Amino acid sequence: MSAVEALYIFDEHNNCILEHVWTGRPPAAKTLLPLYLAHSAPRPPLIYLPDTNPASLVHSMIQDRLLFLSPSSQENEPLLVLEFLHRVADAFEDFLGSPLLASKIESSYDVVAQLLGEMCDGGTIATTEPNALHDAVETPGWMNKLSGLVGLPGAPPSLSSSSTSFKPSLNPASSTPTIPWRRANVRHTSNEIYVDMVETLTVIMSPSGKPLCARANGTIAFTAKVSGIPDLLLGLTSSAGSKANLGRTMQLPVFHPCVRLARWKERPGELSFVPPDGRFVLAGYEVDLLGEDYLERAVATKGSSKTSTNLHLPLSVEMRTGLGVSGTEFEARLMLDTRFPGNANTSSGGSGPSARGSGGTSSSPQVDDILITIPVPSNVRNISDLRPSRGEAHYAPGDGALEWRIAGKAAAALVQGLNSSVGLGATLRCTVVGPLGEEDGEGIGGANLEVRGETWEYDEDTGGSAAPSSAEKTDVSSIQTEQRLQKKMTQNATLMPSSASVSFQVKGWLASGIKVERLVIDTQRSRGLGAGVTPYKGVKYLTVSRGGVEVRC
Repeated sequence: MSAVEALYIFDEHNNCILEHVWTGRPPAAKTLLPLYLAHSAPRPPLIYLPDTNPASLVHSMIQDRLLFLSPSSQENEPLLVLEFLHRVADAFEDFLGSPLLASKIESSYDVVAQLLGEMCDGGTIATTEPNALHDAVETPGWMNKLSGLVGLPGAPPSLSSSSTSFKPSLNPASSTPTIPWRRANVRHTSNEIYVDMVETLTVIMSPSGKPLCARANGTIAFTAKVSGIPDLLLGLTSSAGSKANLGRTMQLPVFHPCVRLARWKERPGELSFVPPDGRFVLAGYEVDLLGEDYLERAVATKGSSKTSTNLHLPLSVEMRTGLGVSGTEFEARLMLDTRFPGNANTSSGGSGPSARGSGGTSSSPQVDDILITIPVPSNVRNISDLRPSRGEAHYAPGDGALEWRIAGKAAAALVQGLNSSVGLGATLRCTVVGPLGEEDGEGIGGANLEVRGETWEYDEDTGGSAAPSSAEKTDVSSIQTEQRLQKKMTQNATLMPSSASVSFQVKGWLASGIKVERLVIDTQRSRGLGAGVTPYKGVKYLTVSRGGVEVRC
């Protein structure tokens, strides 16, 4: 059976700030850290250390510059321990605040000890849900915090949070929530439900313009501020239309424990659940934007112009290199397509959620935060004469990439200028400066050692040589100039960028076409909501690319 033996936390200076042992006799923190650091970076999250007695597996995680280590001398499920480390870090952030700092852990060890005791009991993972932890862990009240600020001793037991708490602690059974992920006796003055669907794009385009791969990683973030114990039903739909197609579209789905898996398997696209109180991640999924049979269709249509795909990218970049007289310039063309497929509002009567926010709704998506990153070869000394038609371009000698940013009013003006049609959005033209070295016609020490290629004719009658004619000199000079130009263009070809990546976000649209069809509350199963209470429901869609759309030259 999997068991978590110990937890060690180190700060950015490799000082141990927390050492907690649940079971067994694991190696001490001062013994474990040098063995872990002996491995070269980047270090994997699971490292085998045969030099310890007994041999141990070390599970590691880094968050907010803090190192979490958990040794194990028994056979464990690695993903279980790693997920537990992430749950511990999330619980610390929830109780101590974000970002997670070493000083917060050291000054709040009473809360930390309670959390570790509730989350793991004798090496067995127990309670890790935030709502259940809030019901079980006592935190210092405002009186103790105020006393600490003014330099006074802590509040007496009569004024502590444990005595002023109105939790029904006399009956242990009543203090334990029947639903582990939801707090007991939840009350809200304003009942609200929000759904945030976010998809992150990963697309690679070939130099010919054909997509090599295109995937979207989706997350359904849910915020429930509803009194009592609500039972919700979230219905999803896709551009394909049928539920079976939605089941094939959402690949590798993962769900929060509150989701009833039997309902999803029976009816793909329907999520039935009792939500935790507050914000949480309801589900995650992946989508192949090219389709499962894209490779087969590409092979079958080999030699044709293009293979048909349903891929729609609101932004793309076209790179042209080797421009100019000597091939020292390149140009990036930003192409926009604001004709978003399936951008109609999806709210259905009173049961559907409404779009949230003033800009970037499902009926009118909004493109913003455009950033084009162009990696530069290491032998480039500088990039001069940056000429963007819109936005701002920046490059400093020594940087690994050139950044061209179009945001705010510039992005809004760019989208409005297209009038919702496909066209050339903006251009950026640059001149590349190569490394310092031997120039044409310059030898060692800067002396002009050019070897002339002129031809001299010998005259037998005079015994001398005749100088070449002016026409011959012109032909030889043009040939030499052409040869030098070709050599320089060949050298400059190594200075050209080989790819470009695009970052952007689109509010009100998802690349996969998945949308919320309905969000209803099952009044028969729900308890404690109150008669006649109708929570406000809202939904947001967001597509994000953080350098995920890569175009190769």
